[in-house]
Amino acid sequence: MKHIFVIGAGLSSPYLIDYLLQHAEECDWFVTVGDINEELAQKRIGGHPRGDAIYFDINDEAMRSRQIERADLVICMLAPPFQYIVALDCIHHNAHMISTSYENPQVADLNQDALRKGLLILNEMGLDPGIDHMMAMKMLQDIKSRHGVVTSFISYGSAVPDPQYDTNPLKYCTTWNPRNVVMSGEYGAQYMEEGKIKLLPHHAVFRQTWPVQVDGVGLMEAYPNRDSLIYQKIFQLDEVETMIRATLRFPGWSETWSQIVRLGYPNEQLKIPNLKDRTYAEITEMFLPLTISGSLEERVANYLHINPTGKVMENLRWLGILSDEKVDTDVSTPAEAMTVLLARKLALPPHARDMVILLHKLEAYFPEEHNRKERHISSFIEYGDVDGFTAIAKSVGLPAAIAAKLVLTGKLELTGCRIPMHPAIYIPVLDEMRALGREFKENVETIAG
Repeated sequence: MKHIFVIGAGLSSPYLIDYLLQHAEECDWFVTVGDINEELAQKRIGGHPRGDAIYFDINDEAMRSRQIERADLVICMLAPPFQYIVALDCIHHNAHMISTSYENPQVADLNQDALRKGLLILNEMGLDPGIDHMMAMKMLQDIKSRHGVVTSFISYGSAVPDPQYDTNPLKYCTTWNPRNVVMSGEYGAQYMEEGKIKLLPHHAVFRQTWPVQVDGVGLMEAYPNRDSLIYQKIFQLDEVETMIRATLRFPGWSETWSQIVRLGYPNEQLKIPNLKDRTYAEITEMFLPLTISGSLEERVANYLHINPTGKVMENLRWLGILSDEKVDTDVSTPAEAMTVLLARKLALPPHARDMVILLHKLEAYFPEEHNRKERHISSFIEYGDVDGFTAIAKSVGLPAAIAAKLVLTGKLELTGCRIPMHPAIYIPVLDEMRALGREFKENVETIAG
C-alpha cells in the first residue's frame, strides 16, 4: 500500500483530500493529513478508513523527518517559505513531492539530486500557478504545431466572490490563505509591453490597473502579477513583444488596497511589542507622522492624500483599520495583524459562493499561412458549491490530486524538479479535469492586417 502525506489542512486542501480518499481503495493508498490544528485535520479526513489525521508542526525537524520518511509521496499545501525544507526531506527520504506554490529557486537547484534519486518534485501544481500554465501550454502547442510565432501573451487569474451574491463593500472574500492576500505584490512586478520592460515597486503595483471584460462575469480590473518575464524563457517565446501575467479583481479593490500598502501594513519584518493587546486604530496611528493633526480619520486621509468622505475612506473604515477592535490574536507584525483582520472581515458569508477565473489571450502570426495573424483566447471559470467546497479548494486541489494519482499509479514517470510544462503532465491532467466536468472555452479570432 502506498502512503500519501498531505501537509496542511487549510482552506485550499479539502477538495484535494476528498479526491484522494475517494480513490484510496481503487488505487490502494493511505492518506495522512498533518496540520498544527489537529482538529481541522480530523475534519478533513472525516473518519475515512483509509485516512488518518495528526498534529504536525512543520518546524519540528524530527517530526517532519519521521512523517516524510513513511511517505511515498508528499503533497505540501503550506505557504511558499516551507517548500524548500519539505523538498530537502523528500529527497533525503526518497519520496516524491507535489506543491501548489510557486517554485522556490532553491528547490529548482535540487534538480540534479532529484534526477539522481529518480524522484519527481513537482511545483506550481495548483490553480495559479498550475492550471494557468497547463492551459497556456495547450494553446502554445496548438499554435506551434502550425509553426506560428507568438507576439503577445497576456494571462489573467482571479479568485473572487460570485458577483450575484452581496458579500461586502470590497467585493472580495478570503477563500484562500489571507496572508497571501496581505503580501500580494510584495516584490513588485515586472512585465513587457510592446518590447519595453516595465518595472513596478510594491507601492505602485495596485495603482497601475486596466479594465478587462470577462464573458459571463462583467467588468473587472487587472494589475501586474510578480515577474512575467521569467515565463518568456519557460514558454520559449523568443519573439514575444508583450508578456504580462496579471491578477483580476472587481473594480475598486486596487484603489483601496493601494492605500493599505502605502500605510505600511504588508510588513512581515517589524515586530510590534504587545501587538495582541493593541487596537487597529493604534496600529494605524503608528504609521502616521507626528506632525499631522486632527482626528485619526482626518490624519489618515491627509497622509494618504485621499478624499476624507470618499469611497476609499469608507472602505478603510468598514475594514476596521480605524476601529477600537483589538487584534486579540498572538501575532507580532503589522502583516499578521492585517491577516487576522481580513480573515474576520472578508470571510465568505454563509449561503454564498466564490469563483475562480483564468483567462489567456495570445496573439500570433503564421509565416507558412501568408503571415496570417490570430488572437487565441482560452478561459476557465470554476464556481464554488454553496456551503460546500469553495472554487479555490476545487481548482487548487484537483490538479495536485490528479498528478498524485498519475505518479503513484506509474502513469507519470518524469523525474527532477519541474513545473507542469511537460505534455506528460498537462495533457492527462487537463483531460481528467474535462472528464470531471470542468469546461475550458477556446476561441480563435483573425486579426486584420
